[in-house]
Amino acid sequence: MHILVTADTLGGVWTYTRELVTGLARRGIRVTLVSFGEILPAEQTAWIDELRGVDYRSTAFKLEWMQDSEADLEASSDYLCAVVKETRPDLLHSNQYYYGALPCDVPRLVVAHSDVVSWWWAVHHSKPVESAWLRWYREAVTRGLSRADAVLAPSHWMLEQIELHYAKSNRCHIVPNGRSIGRFNPHVTKEDFVVTLGRLWDSGKNAALLLRDDMPLPVHIIGADRHPEMGHPAFEMEELRENIHLEPKQDERQVALLLSRAAIYAATSQYEPFGLAPLEAALSRCAIVASDIPSFRELWEGAALFFNNNDERDLRQKLELLAQNPGLRRRYGNLAYDHARRRYSAMRMVDQYLELYQALIPTPVNA
Repeated sequence: MHILVTADTLGGVWTYTRELVTGLARRGIRVTLVSFGEILPAEQTAWIDELRGVDYRSTAFKLEWMQDSEADLEASSDYLCAVVKETRPDLLHSNQYYYGALPCDVPRLVVAHSDVVSWWWAVHHSKPVESAWLRWYREAVTRGLSRADAVLAPSHWMLEQIELHYAKSNRCHIVPNGRSIGRFNPHVTKEDFVVTLGRLWDSGKNAALLLRDDMPLPVHIIGADRHPEMGHPAFEMEELRENIHLEPKQDERQVALLLSRAAIYAATSQYEPFGLAPLEAALSRCAIVASDIPSFRELWEGAALFFNNNDERDLRQKLELLAQNPGLRRRYGNLAYDHARRRYSAMRMVDQYLELYQALIPTPVNA
């Protein structure tokens, strides 16, 4: 079996791609991997060098959610068609909507990781302002979904959003994302602090919620505090309380070490089709305090303590409850850990993808 996988390098999709491609390669599946968005430094692609049967092609074509990306998408589509013709894969696994409509004679699976319109509704509670670019984006997403042989999402909620805002498909599947359990350490003695991963300027991740009230424990917020286009900090340093620690983006080993020590993970997102960071925290045996949004309810019901979405007072109260009750905190940490191991391992994710690939790839006539 030979799978052509597309990915972007600007967010959690790259982490997901590494887990998937690593799992496929270790089972003897040949993979051609094409990335878009930006060229990564060698240290972020070194994992590919350790795998047999993986052909990696890195490009800097813009992604479909970027403004003024139309020309790049057309060019990248031509490039991808050339790769299909050269490598002759059995299936195209696209982590972008646009390539679901790729004009090539190969089965096409599109994975819906997130999208602009559902993000806007979750954050602003209204439809986005119409523009020529938004009309192009909607048409491109709808076309890719409609022409794909199968559509997949990491949660039922995300699939519902795709059907609501773009197109319904009779060939839909749900496969939750997964992480390698061995990358995280659940056996370190926990310390009394809260951690969250999220950019302060990203209202979808909503990490800034932790700054809007006095939290009962020290809080470590990992991620950039400057908007990449604005250039200025999202918050002035004098606005920060003494127990708030802003830390720059860290590599995976640094994050895993911090999560191993943290007692609590605050999943503050207003918009989260899945959420790899809460999963990583759960595999580190952190107690999860999660925003009460539909996707988190779907994914973490019974294994997390929920607070009212975008409500800093309720968040503080839930953190106080765990801060004052170490036994309850340990219980929620164990619940999250057991839940994550059972449902969201990378091995289980790869198993489900392989089953779907086999169903989509036509059986040879002479088989």
